[in-house]
Amino acid sequence: MLRYEPGDSLAHRLDPRTKLALQLTFAVAAFAHTDPWGLAALTGVTGLALASARLSPVSVLWGYRFLFPLLAAAVLFELVNLGPPWIDTAAAVDPLLASYRTLLIVAFAAGYVRTTSARESRAAVQWAIPGKPGRLLGAGVGLVFRFLPLLRRDVSAIRDAERARLGDERPTRERLRTVGAAGLNRAFARADRLAMALSARCFSWNATLPRIAFGRVDAVGLVVAVGLVVSVFG
Repeated sequence: MLRYEPGDSLAHRLDPRTKLALQLTFAVAAFAHTDPWGLAALTGVTGLALASARLSPVSVLWGYRFLFPLLAAAVLFELVNLGPPWIDTAAAVDPLLASYRTLLIVAFAAGYVRTTSARESRAAVQWAIPGKPGRLLGAGVGLVFRFLPLLRRDVSAIRDAERARLGDERPTRERLRTVGAAGLNRAFARADRLAMALSARCFSWNATLPRIAFGRVDAVGLVVAVGLVVSVFG
């Protein structure tokens, strides 16, 4: 799974609030432009976003490969019928476009994940939502960005351990039960340690966050965000 890495790319230099605005407007545009031409234009925008973050589309697809079975299942559900006609290609067009739209949104978000630290995300959220609700949401965002990669790493380690013990030869239901139970145990154990660590460090609602400020390069991102809004409502 992709995660934050320090760098000096164009996307790294953008203010996190600009990147959040781009995420929001891109998602709105993706749901507004559901035809092939609109999705083709958004594909170009996604390519530019990945290039600005110095991300390879191949690495993004590999990082989120676990989504492919879910997206493919949605298309196959409409494509295959239990009776004649057995294959209905016309019914599968809309699910195919919806799956591709989801893939574009995820790929566009990958640039944000790779170029924005958890502390910057928290600062942007607390700026956008003032007061205690913003601090609560900002703390949650920061914890999610730190916690999910650890959980995914734990699940991968459990699967490797099962494979080393010939667990891949067991029935699928038994494998799912074993990996799921072990994964939940790891998750709860990490949650307990996290709560203890926060308490030991006197977790504060008013944590010192990095200073965020708009720069000249943010003008480019804001122009793109405005352009996406205009494409929807213009």
